[in-house]
Amino acid sequence: MKHETLLIEGMSCASCAQAVEKAAGKVEGVNNASVNLATEKLALDVDQAFDIRKVEQAVADAGYKVVKPLETITFGISGMSCASCAQTVENATLKLVGEGHASVNLATEKMVVNYNPDAITLADITKAVADSGYEAVVEVRDADTVDKDQEKKEAHIKEMWQRFWISAVFTVPLLYVSMGHMIGLPLPGIIDPMHYALNFSILQLLLTMPVMILGTKFFTGGFRALFKGHPNMDSLVALGTSAAFIYSLYATFRVYMGEIGFAMELYYESAAVILTLITLGKYFEAVSKGKTSEAIKKLMGLAPKTARVMRDGAEVEIPVEAVAVDDVIVVRPGEKLPVDGVITEGLTAIDEAMLTGESMPVEKKPGDRVIGASINKNGMIHYRATKVGKDTALAQIIKLVEDAQGSKAPIAKLADKISGVFVPIVIVLAVLSGLLWYFLGQESWIFALTITISVLVIACPCALGLATPTAIMVGTGKGAENGVLIKSGAALETTHNIQTVVFDKTGTITEGEPKVTDILTTQITEEALLHLSASAEKGSEHPLGEAIVKAAADQNMNLAKVSDFEAIPGYGIKVRIADNNLLLGNRKLMVTNKIEISALEEESHRLASEGKTPMYIAIDEQLAGIIAVADTLKASSAAAIAELHKMGIEVVMMTGDNKRTAEAIAKQVGIDRVLSEVLPEDKAEQVAALQAEGKKVAMVGDGINDAPALAQADIGIAIGTGTDVAIESADIVLMHSDLMDVPTAIELSKATIKNIKENLFWAFAYNVLGIPVAMGVLYLFGGPLLNPMIAGAAMSFSSVSVLLNALRLKRFKTSNK
Repeated sequence: MKHETLLIEGMSCASCAQAVEKAAGKVEGVNNASVNLATEKLALDVDQAFDIRKVEQAVADAGYKVVKPLETITFGISGMSCASCAQTVENATLKLVGEGHASVNLATEKMVVNYNPDAITLADITKAVADSGYEAVVEVRDADTVDKDQEKKEAHIKEMWQRFWISAVFTVPLLYVSMGHMIGLPLPGIIDPMHYALNFSILQLLLTMPVMILGTKFFTGGFRALFKGHPNMDSLVALGTSAAFIYSLYATFRVYMGEIGFAMELYYESAAVILTLITLGKYFEAVSKGKTSEAIKKLMGLAPKTARVMRDGAEVEIPVEAVAVDDVIVVRPGEKLPVDGVITEGLTAIDEAMLTGESMPVEKKPGDRVIGASINKNGMIHYRATKVGKDTALAQIIKLVEDAQGSKAPIAKLADKISGVFVPIVIVLAVLSGLLWYFLGQESWIFALTITISVLVIACPCALGLATPTAIMVGTGKGAENGVLIKSGAALETTHNIQTVVFDKTGTITEGEPKVTDILTTQITEEALLHLSASAEKGSEHPLGEAIVKAAADQNMNLAKVSDFEAIPGYGIKVRIADNNLLLGNRKLMVTNKIEISALEEESHRLASEGKTPMYIAIDEQLAGIIAVADTLKASSAAAIAELHKMGIEVVMMTGDNKRTAEAIAKQVGIDRVLSEVLPEDKAEQVAALQAEGKKVAMVGDGINDAPALAQADIGIAIGTGTDVAIESADIVLMHSDLMDVPTAIELSKATIKNIKENLFWAFAYNVLGIPVAMGVLYLFGGPLLNPMIAGAAMSFSSVSVLLNALRLKRFKTSNK
């Protein structure tokens, strides 16, 4: 038997849900069908070989539709050189995916696509990218892929450096030959332009040719993009340097024909210097890009490559990828654990600092959970693998960081729009400015060509395209180093605007391990009340109930058998023990069941004012007593709340506790506002109410019942030691279970957004100021004319400066640690 979940479209009421459930249940091979109207999902238990299309047809015949969830896949994109390229690839894919989505990240050279596999195939996507002039390859993420990526980046850096220094070997003497005599430097007589103009010209041509050949990729990529109607940065470089080179060839021909005056109109050195300087800029860019992804490399490096497993009674060493669930793994002292699991034999202490932030090794015994990539400090253990491959905690963290680094922040939209039309506008401006100077000003093709080449070469969409993704890559990587996993660029951007932080109480502000502190009775002994209450709570998973069961276990009580157990969310429980009906829960449970509680109400208020949670017990509709339970505060709670106050952020605590208890705890940690007696299903509504006040709200929680509120909030922050559902619903995950990481996340967001704004400002400012200067605006008013070689150097510097500014985030240090 296997389990399937389908998304259903078209249901509007319980009757619809019933119709879908009946239609699916009648299909042969379906053993069980259950519809959840709230989530609009149909859960099925079907035979192993069952064809799911039968259910799809049955649902369609009933008047509803099975909606296929979009699949997500990542492609590596090669051939991109600037933001304009990224925009071209993205637009080509967006046209194809329909209701899906595509996002290209220039810094990582990756594209994330959400698509309907029934409508299009991966081949369709790769073809669309190829038709736009680039190459897309489906990416499979594992340790080997990361190693290959690293090797590829290192090879690219090596190639760019080699291209630069070989180009420089030819460019430096070319610069001396072409420009040296203008500043009085001696030239050999054989190439004196006044007497041997042809030698002077041909030597420059010979020195330029190797540089042009080394820069072939600029021309092939640039002209291909231009002819496809999507010109990019390489197109600008190719046009500018080709114009300089072709005009110089023409001038050399005129010299050969005897017109030696053309020897002074050669542009070979401009073409060579521009290509050499841009290659140097590309080298620095490649080095800087490599540094932005160091966080992923560090995380990947944590996992061991092999594992020692028991097979047929013997230890066998196998690749970690070959470990299967339920394999028994042997780990000796000092070794890393290859995957997640549960200890079956041995006692040890394990260093989990890389995942939990816990500086001291944690004592472990049989039955305890262990995490892959943590370090076994002392004692040999055997443990059973429970999560392997992409399901391990480390793999999930790596995926979260990678997804975040590949995502876009909303702030990037402006840069994307501009980069999409940037290059065509620059080409038009370059040609127009050259023609205007020729016809209305200088009437010199040399002057007009200088203007045209300068405009083409100085314009750089790279800086615009790199401004946001590089900062997000470094910011999210830095977050991972600090135990703050930010899931997306949008979450990173939104976080810096947070005005109110809502904390769930149990397990978030408190440790989530309450203890029994007081037992008050009216008609039976304290031991009898504890015995009955613990027997009743044995079937409960509520932390308060667990505290009562633990208190009874500490006194070695044998618990009674329970029948008719009923959990009443937000109120308590109702059970039957022997011949007695027992109610155990909060004041609302007693009031709802018309139980008289006045005898202990004053004591209840006193306990609540001390920060304890009083739980009423009624036997056969008569109040029997109160058991008070207190949960200890986390050490970091008060400090984290104080830090948020320093940042001008309002702090709210939300809890199901009664008002007095909640306010007592709030007072201890300095919370501004308390939302007490909130039922689990009402938490999301409370967050929505705060948002209705016009506030940007972050919700911090760890339990299943926090998931809707985490999803409702502008930013959901899950404690990493909490449930998978809470972590799935959140935008940010705190791996250390330390509330000081909440202000850290907000500080990191502010620092990253500030960095992005700086990058965008300089990228825009560079082009807004640089292009008019290249067009000769300063020259109009008696100022200098921009040399194309200086333009090339400035263009390279703009991209490098944006990357270097983004890398400053690597020095981020939170003020609260």
